[in-house]
Amino acid sequence: MGTPETDFVSWLHHSRHFVAAVTLALLWWIESVAPMFSGRARRLSHVANNLALAAINALVASGFALAILAVTEWARARHFGLLNLVALPEWLSWIGAIALFDCWQYWWHRLNHRAPLLWRFHAVHHSDAEMDASSGVRFHTGEIVFSFLARLLVVPVIGISVPQLLVYEAISLPVILFHHSNLRISNRIDRCLRWLIVTPRMHYVHHSRWQPETDSNFASFLSVWDRLFRSFRLRSKPEEISLGLDDYEEREWRRLPGMLASPFRKSSARATTSQRTTTDNR
Repeated sequence: MGTPETDFVSWLHHSRHFVAAVTLALLWWIESVAPMFSGRARRLSHVANNLALAAINALVASGFALAILAVTEWARARHFGLLNLVALPEWLSWIGAIALFDCWQYWWHRLNHRAPLLWRFHAVHHSDAEMDASSGVRFHTGEIVFSFLARLLVVPVIGISVPQLLVYEAISLPVILFHHSNLRISNRIDRCLRWLIVTPRMHYVHHSRWQPETDSNFASFLSVWDRLFRSFRLRSKPEEISLGLDDYEEREWRRLPGMLASPFRKSSARATTSQRTTTDNR
């Protein structure tokens, strides 16, 4: 019989996948009733390709699980890491862990847009011109590997525990699926939500073909980082945004083999269209 902590970790590990699956199914159904972008003709094949890539990534991520556990336990045993340097109340330690890790996610995302090698893999996520909730799990396997290698360094520096990391993933993944969803919600509701979390109207801008918009709204969960680090941007009419990337329109790049192969193309150019837009940074 395991300890209460190990039982909690095991429950979190399994329940977060269930919560994500239910969230994805619910959002996918609502998208068919109230879409922001209409005219989607290949929804089933689109979600099938995205989920196939996500399944591969889940297998790769599971291979890093023991390594993540090892470095977190190493940091805790040696009182290494920011959260282990001072004695904090339990509740404050949890808030600090989630906030610090989410801040790291923000900067890691920005780096994926800056570093040419990382962008080649991250472009697979941005090449989705028919963005919906399943786009929230559409990442190249190479990006997943780079991300976990970086986590092995960052997790002990922060001093985040495995339960805290699992709770972060359990609450952030539904938000990620939500802000990728092709869901028409009112600007009033979106405005209220985006004071705390990233919303669809924020993230549609991030998936624009126009590079100044692509290089904005990097936050994954808490929207505060874009405001704090001056990367927050909105479009007054998000339904007019052209999603995706140039040079990825061919059907081959929308299928699983094409998505896996696309970072190794000779050209992974970024969109630099001359499209003009208005912003409303509130």
